[in-house]
Order: sequence, then C-alpha cells, then structure tokens
Amino acid sequence: MFLIAGPCAIENRDCVLETAETLNRLCYDLGITLYFKSSFDKANRTSVSARGVGMEEGLQILQEVKEQFGLPIVTDVHESYQCKPVSEVADVLQIPAFLSRQTDLLQAAAATHRIINVKKGQFMAPWDMDGAIHKIEQVSPDAAKEGRIWLTERGSSFGYGRLVVDMTSLAEMRRFGCPVIFDATHSVQQPSSQTGITGGNREMVPCLMRAAVAVGIDGLFIETHPDPDTAISDAANQVRLGDMEKLLRQALQINDVIKTSLKGR
Repeated sequence: MFLIAGPCAIENRDCVLETAETLNRLCYDLGITLYFKSSFDKANRTSVSARGVGMEEGLQILQEVKEQFGLPIVTDVHESYQCKPVSEVADVLQIPAFLSRQTDLLQAAAATHRIINVKKGQFMAPWDMDGAIHKIEQVSPDAAKEGRIWLTERGSSFGYGRLVVDMTSLAEMRRFGCPVIFDATHSVQQPSSQTGITGGNREMVPCLMRAAVAVGIDGLFIETHPDPDTAISDAANQVRLGDMEKLLRQALQINDVIKTSLKGR
C-alpha cells in the first residue's frame, strides 16, 4: 500500500519542504512508498480565495522536492495546456474530481504517458469511471495494462454540504484492474458549509481510513500540513503533520491483517 501525501496547496517553499522532509523520513522508517502531492493552483474553489503560488513557481518548488528527497511527485492539472509542462516535473498527473469527465483534459494527460490519477467525481457512480479509463486508452491504449491509470474514491454528494463514502465503491472500481486509492481527507469535507468556504471534520479521517484499508485498497491519499488551521485550502480536513505517524501505523496494521487473512484462503 502506497501513500500520496502533502499539503493541499503550495503556499510557500518552506511549508512544502518541511512537510516533504517529515513525510520522507516517516515513510522510510515505516517502509511505505511515498508520492509527494501538493497543488500549485486550487482552481475549483467554492468562492474567490487564495489559490496557491501558480504553475511556474509551484513546479520549481516541486522539482526541488524531487531533487532533494528523491520523491515522485503528484500534482493537479486543470487545463489541457498544463499537462505537458507539468509532466516534465510530475510523475503522476492528477485529474480533480470536478473534472473527471473532461475528455480533452483526460486525453491531454494521457498523451504525456505519465501515470494519471483520476479522482471520482462526487456526482459519479463507481462504474462510471469506466468512461474515464476508455477516454485515456483512446490516446494511450496500454495505460491500464501498464498500471498508469489510478482511480481515487473521495466521497459522494449527499444532499447539500455533506459527503458520504460508500465503501463498496472501492470494490467496484477494483474490478477495472486499476490501482484504487482512498482519499481520506477530502472524504470528510463539508462542501460550502461555511459561507462560501468548504468545511470539514478531520477527526473522522481515521475512521474512514480504517474502514477503507479493511475493504482493501492499493493506496492512501492524505493531505497533511504542519498547522492545518492556518492552511489556505482545506484547512478543516487536512491532518496535522504531527499526527501522521500514528495514523499510518494504524493503516499498516490493518493492511497486514487483511492481506494475511486473504493469503490464508
């Protein structure tokens, strides 16, 4: 089980490097493969708000993380034109949930031959992700066979201002033969619950994470920040960097139990 983790948005160089250094050391000690994730632009906010440092500076900071710590990089793309320059730094191009049906964006990402992590839209059924896979394969026919399509569950809309996670969605998406990831932090969002700002409840992250690992997943997605309450994006649901070790140890213990029981069948 691998980990995708980092601050939601690239706020500044110091925050990113501090988080990367801590996660790199922790994952090395625990034997976890880490993909460092942070976004240079949060273009899909509820209202006008801080979006990050932008693509040029953001990619420079992510390149520094890559060189200094030897970590593979994950970051979001929102526009088709971003895919090529971003792929020169990022090992994984992430398609945000709101854009998971955007054909041009999916196919521009496919043309880079990088790994593509497609986050399932809050409005989509798990079996609808078959469409995203086929769109990518039109440009890169062997993408799924080569493990270059990842699918991420991040909760589904439940009325207004609430998300729920159907854990059977993880099993449904695994039928496609692609690695399936559980996004434990975006799944506790409370969209538009704070006068144009997305709220959340980070206290529920461990609960959902434990359930998802027990179902069986290939990777975990956890956004983390040294002081999440001051973060410019997703402050309410990011995990405190100091709490990551306890959380990951829980995940590994459950993962070991599940895999051992499956081997015994």
